Amino acid sequence: MKKYILNSLMAILTISSISCSTDSEEQLSGHNDLVIEFDNGFNGNDLLLNTSGYESINQEQLKISRLNYIVSNFKLTTASGTVFTYPKNDSYFIINKETGHTEVVLKEVPAGEYASISFGIGVDQEKYLQGAEGQGDFLSLAEANEMMWAWQAGYKFLNYEGSFTTATTAEAQNFKVHMGSHGSSLDNYRALSLALPSSALVSSELKPVIHLAVDASKILNGQYQLSLEEKSVIMVDENKSPQIAENLTGMFRVDHVHNGASGTH
Repeated sequence: MKKYILNSLMAILTISSISCSTDSEEQLSGHNDLVIEFDNGFNGNDLLLNTSGYESINQEQLKISRLNYIVSNFKLTTASGTVFTYPKNDSYFIINKETGHTEVVLKEVPAGEYASISFGIGVDQEKYLQGAEGQGDFLSLAEANEMMWAWQAGYKFLNYEGSFTTATTAEAQNFKVHMGSHGSSLDNYRALSLALPSSALVSSELKPVIHLAVDASKILNGQYQLSLEEKSVIMVDENKSPQIAENLTGMFRVDHVHNGASGTH
């Protein structure tokens, strides 16, 4: 009898929870912008370019001068499971720590109570294989931000540069970590999905900001560990480039969501 009552209560609570979520979403209407802020850091600290004091693996001390990366193909999923896919041709953005361009603004997002966000790191093969003429304005934007090799090699998904010293070498050496798909021969595009700690509410009156904490230390010290002392220039590398691509998927987490009135940030 007690088990029956407990099961009945659980069923009621589940139905009530779904109903509340549905009712909440039905009260939201219209469209608005949704902002995604990329807060770049390093192992829990703020990332300041051209400043020493960031330690990678093997006691390598880094001075980071550049952190640029491409994010793309944004999708938002509501609490009830409805997926909004941002228009593909408009869904390619460059995060550039040097210029301070660290946010993505998704325009005209339909009203909803969004519980997760998905996006890609880099440019997918479908887009790249449209050729240079199919890239629209993004091609020139990538070139201006030094996020291109020659067209046949393709986009740089990551442009990470600076200098480093080691425990045995006090003289600074430069490093360059450029990762991309290298044309159509090696696909290093990766996608990830992140649950939000609280729903992002979009309506004609509400314009939410999703703050992502980005940990640049994961580039070299994530699922795979890479030593700059072993190789300080990583570009077209059949072994290390896919490892960096996998590391980048662990670089992002949602810190918090700010649900503000339209026009506020």
